[in-house]
Amino acid sequence: MTQIDPGTQTTVHLMRHGEVYNPTGILYGRLPDFHLSELGRKMAERAAEFFADHDVVAVIASPLDRAQETAAPIAERLGLEIGTDGRLIEAENYFQGKRFSVGDGVLKRPGVWPRLYNPLRPSWGEPYVEQVARMKAALEAARDKAAGHEAVCVSHQLPIWVTRLAAEHRRLWHDPRRRQCSLASVTSFRYVGTQLVGIDYQEPAKDLLPVKTTKKFVAGA
Repeated sequence: MTQIDPGTQTTVHLMRHGEVYNPTGILYGRLPDFHLSELGRKMAERAAEFFADHDVVAVIASPLDRAQETAAPIAERLGLEIGTDGRLIEAENYFQGKRFSVGDGVLKRPGVWPRLYNPLRPSWGEPYVEQVARMKAALEAARDKAAGHEAVCVSHQLPIWVTRLAAEHRRLWHDPRRRQCSLASVTSFRYVGTQLVGIDYQEPAKDLLPVKTTKKFVAGA
């Protein structure tokens, strides 16, 4: 582990990727070839503008296409190379590749019941505690790499959200519709030395977000 002066102030920004082109509305999870939509690319450009006057010395992304494409204009604007960290990847999910959303009658399908018995773990995918562990390790690696400056890590909604919940000592089980982690949002972890001292949340692309409707929530993004 890199030795960091106890007084060094460092910020690691966990950024969610922009909107993805997904016309069939499936849960794409870790599947390849799911790219940013035209709106998603605009969100990425907005993020590049947002970080232009920040002291960012490292841009790191999940290996998935949508994260890499979100990180690209940020790195280009700052004159940096994109680092890839597999620990920032989307949560593993049994329903990957299927249409699965809250309120679509999925609970009436006996075939999925064995995967839905324990929402606290959750039983349908990668345990929350395992997501937090890998994300925390990625955060700390980015913190050490950018010591005294800032780093941007592009990841995915669920891993970002449970990492924040854990850091704020809140329960990891939650209602997915209540996550504060919109598309292209930035959840910033502020450190002094190696000690986490605060978390901030911003939405640089708020005016680009799709209008909220009564559309059912699709898990995993």
